[in-house]
Amino acid sequence: MLRSFLVSLVVLALAGGAYFLFSPQGRQLVDRVTINWDRAEYKALHRAGKPLPGTPDLSRLAARLDRAGVEPGLPVHLRIYKLESEIELWVQKDGRFQRFATYPICMWSGRLGPKLKEGDRQAPEGFYTVDKDALNPNSRMHLSFNLGFPNVYDQSRGRTGSFLMVHGGCASIGCYAVTDGVVDEIWAFVTKALDNGQDRIPVHAFPFRMSERNMRLRSGDQWSGFWADLKKGHDLFETSGVPPKVSVCEGRYVFEPGSLATVASAVEEHCPPEIAGNS
Repeated sequence: MLRSFLVSLVVLALAGGAYFLFSPQGRQLVDRVTINWDRAEYKALHRAGKPLPGTPDLSRLAARLDRAGVEPGLPVHLRIYKLESEIELWVQKDGRFQRFATYPICMWSGRLGPKLKEGDRQAPEGFYTVDKDALNPNSRMHLSFNLGFPNVYDQSRGRTGSFLMVHGGCASIGCYAVTDGVVDEIWAFVTKALDNGQDRIPVHAFPFRMSERNMRLRSGDQWSGFWADLKKGHDLFETSGVPPKVSVCEGRYVFEPGSLATVASAVEEHCPPEIAGNS
C-alpha cells in the first residue's frame, strides 16, 4: 500500500514537472538556463583568450571573401538572434543578400523580450538602422556602433534608453558585445558599405531563430504578439533575400517587400495601403 502511494507521488511529481516545463513560466526558465549557461561558457573562454564556438577564422578573411565572391564595400545587413547568441552578416550579391558569416555574441544582457526603459539592462529587439553618425571608432569597448534605440516604434510605446550598441569585448549592460576580433571584421564591412553609398545599415534583432517551433513553444509568453510581428518582417527577408521596408503603423511594425532601392530606408511612421506580410 505504501509502495503504491509513493509511486503515485513520484508520478504526480513528474507529471507536474512536465506540465510546468511546457507552461510559459517553464519555457522562460528553460530559456534563462540556456542563456546563462552560454554566457558563463563564453565569458570563461574570453577571459582565457580563446575563440568562442562558431567564430569564423578571422585570420583568413581574404580566402573567405574569395570563396563567397563578395567584398567589403557592398551593401550589408545584420541580423541578431538573442537566444542563440549569434549575429549574422549578410552581403548583397546578384540582387539578393547572402549570409557571409555567423558570429557568436559573447555577451548580451537581460532576458528575451524588448527593452522598455532606461536602466532595465535589456538588449533591444526590433528593426534598427545604423548610419555614419552611429559609429564610434574611439569606443572604450574597442569599436562600437549605435543601434538607434529608441526608434519610432519604441518612442510610440514610451520606451526609453540610450547608447545601445554592438561593440567589442565581452561585457554588456544592454548592448551586444561580440569580442574585439569580431567587431573588427563587422566594422570593416559596415564602414566600407557606408563609405560606398549605403546610407543606413539595417540591423534586425530577434529574440530567437524565428521558426514555427520556437514560436509555438513560446506562444504563451507575454511578448508572443510582439514576436509574431517581428516574425513577419523576418520571413519577408527569408522569402525575398532583401530586407523588407519597415514602417510603424498605429503602434505596430508593418512591412512591405523590400528592394535594392529601399534597403537603406529609415524606419518611419507610415501606414501602407496594402501591408505585405501582415494579414
